[in-house]
Amino acid sequence: MKIRQASMAEAAEVLARIGEFAKSADEAALQVRLKGKQPLILVAEQGGQLIGVKIGYRLSETCFYSWLGGVAPEGRRGGVAQALLEAQESWVIEQGFEELRVKSRNRFPAMLRLLLRNGYLIEHMEKKDGIEDFRLHFVKILPTK
Repeated sequence: MKIRQASMAEAAEVLARIGEFAKSADEAALQVRLKGKQPLILVAEQGGQLIGVKIGYRLSETCFYSWLGGVAPEGRRGGVAQALLEAQESWVIEQGFEELRVKSRNRFPAMLRLLLRNGYLIEHMEKKDGIEDFRLHFVKILPTK
């Protein structure tokens, strides 16, 4: 498996195959959300096929926000999400950020477990519609380079 930086079009290609998201993020939606930001867009590629994506951007001089990510069904249970998380963290640390923030929802237990396993701490819970949509806010204080 190869993790590399990618375009919004490549990210949209992977996101289109992830059925769990309430609304798909096509390339136009990504451009709107990321306008004026300097995003880091990573994809996981295996056998010439894009199977995972992780997108984030700078919130401040010291904080990076991991906004959106996922693994296509054909890439699951193979360590893709872990590899993307590690690649993003390495890049973020290299850039000198001090903390990484991410939100997830109760409806994504695999993501919640991944974050907890990797040292992310729950900082806040935001109540939304039903309990499955409650948003958990995570933070990870990063080592300095």
